[in-house]
Amino acid sequence: MSRGRIALAAALAVLALASCSKKPVTEDSDPAAEQKAAAERARQGPFSGDLHALDKAKGMQEDLNKKAQEEGQRADEMSK
Repeated sequence: MSRGRIALAAALAVLALASCSKKPVTEDSDPAAEQKAAAERARQGPFSGDLHALDKAKGMQEDLNKKAQEEGQRADEMSK
């Protein structure tokens, strides 16, 4: 065999082994559960700092909205 054929056979063998090691796709997979699991993996991975900052920003937004609503209600009560 020539070197080209040997390299081709080796590449095909590697591809065959790689395709056998993949997990089969299950029909019963739940997208919501997969999304939750992916989010948890991301929280443990390299993007954990970004996700924590995003969560903190969302909490600040909720807090500011609550305070603005309270101030609006207080202003309405004072104007009556």
